[in-house]
This record gives sequence, structure tokens and C-alpha cells, in this order.
Amino acid sequence: MQYAPGREACPLPFSPFKACTVPRPIGWISTTSSAGVDNLAPYSQWQNLTFDPPMVMFAANQYSDGRRKHTVVNAEDTGWFVWNMATWDLREAVNITAAEWPEGEDEFARAGLTKAACIDAPGPRVAESPAHFECRYLSTHRLRGSSAHGWVEVVYGEVMRIHVKDEVITAAGKLDYTRIKPLARMGYYDYAVISETFEMRVPGASDAARAGLEGKA
Repeated sequence: MQYAPGREACPLPFSPFKACTVPRPIGWISTTSSAGVDNLAPYSQWQNLTFDPPMVMFAANQYSDGRRKHTVVNAEDTGWFVWNMATWDLREAVNITAAEWPEGEDEFARAGLTKAACIDAPGPRVAESPAHFECRYLSTHRLRGSSAHGWVEVVYGEVMRIHVKDEVITAAGKLDYTRIKPLARMGYYDYAVISETFEMRVPGASDAARAGLEGKA
């Protein structure tokens, strides 16, 4: 099977594009508007970019009627956004916040989540989440789409503060993935949960390279 997206009809009943790019980490982004309304929404097009300094990005498709996502507008207006780690235990809340709630709606309240104050960012973070990044907004890169819904805005930010709950840190000083059970996005309506991990070390790597790969402080 092969086809040219946008130029040829997909021979499958469902596009394999998102289903091939898996698993995708979830950018569960909280922001606050310039009017003080809090917002929370998950983005499956989220990733870290570099580590020195730590920078991240998320991509938000606009609404089918051409409106921009509240998350993007809030980040630009206030200069901040917060990433909250999505987990198995929080899966239902993540799904609720994925709905297209009207402007002015507080998704924290809709999903029954508790707000925790940030130190630098003006908006709240999800208290139930085990880890958070307070991110200073850097820029937005707008990419053309083939439809109104296809237009996408890639938002870049620098991680200014990292929060991790003590109970999910191992004795070795690492995150306990099996306890956290991070949530990831697959294709279609599918998600995945990380319940086990394994280790592989790059052969012949220098001490500096090993430290970088492991994230040694």
C-alpha cells in the first residue's frame, strides 16, 4: 500500500499517518488568559527540542472555522504556558479537557481537577499531575494548511522551572515510570500507557556523551 497524501485518495478506511507516528507524548498544556480565565487542553503534537537550555514545542491546529486555539492565544498574551504530565490515572480528565469547550470555560472545573499555583508562570498547574514544566513563551511559527482546520501554529517555549513530586522519584534519583504510568497518544482513538521500560546503552560513547544521554545533572 502506498499513496500521496493530498493528491491521491487513501486506500485504507483510516489514514495511517498519525498511527505510524507513535507513541506521541501528550502536551497537557495549562494557560491563563489576559482576563484571568484558566484553560487546559491536551496536544499530541508535543516534544522537547533541546536541553541546554531546555526548550519545548507544541503544535495546535486551529478550529475548522478558522479560530485560533485558546492555548496559543493565552501563551502569546501572557508570555507563559505550563506542561502537565498526563498519566493513566488522569486519563479521563485528559479526555474531558480535549473537548472543544466554549471560550471562558474553565476546563479544570469541568474535569474535576485541582489547581496548584506556579512559581513563575501566572496560570495554574494540575495538582494531581506528577510533573510540570513552567515554560516562558518564545515564539509562534504558523504553517499553512490545505483547509481551515489544517492550519497549524507551532509554539516554542523555554522551560524555566521543573516540578516533580517526591513520591515518583526512585532512590537513584530518577523518575519511576512504572509508578507514574505516563500516557501517550497513538492513532485513531487509541492511547498507550507505559508500564515497563528497558535500558540500552550506546556502545563506545564517551563519558560526556553518556552523561548527556542519561541526563546527568
